[in-house]
Amino acid sequence: MEVLKVSAQTNPKAIAGALAAVIRQSGRAEIQAIGAGAVNQAVKAIAIARGFIAPNGIDLVMIPAFAEIEIDGASRTAIKFIVESRS
Repeated sequence: MEVLKVSAQTNPKAIAGALAAVIRQSGRAEIQAIGAGAVNQAVKAIAIARGFIAPNGIDLVMIPAFAEIEIDGASRTAIKFIVESRS
C-alpha cells in the first residue's frame, strides 16, 4: 500500500492529486500525519481527492487509526488514514 506523508505545510491540492492517482491505480492508500496542522491538511486533501475522482464513479471511504513511527531515532505517534474506494 502506498504511504503518503503530510506535514502542516503540505499543499492539500498536491496531496489530493497524488492520492487520486494512487486510488485509481491500486484502490487504496495510507496517509500519515503528525500534529494538528498536518492532520488538518490530510483531511482537506482527502475531501479534495473525493471531488477529483467522484466523476469516475469512485466513492472514497477513510479509516482513521494511530500509528507509531520512528523519526530521528525517536518514537512518535501519528494519525494514519487508510483511504480506499467503496465497493
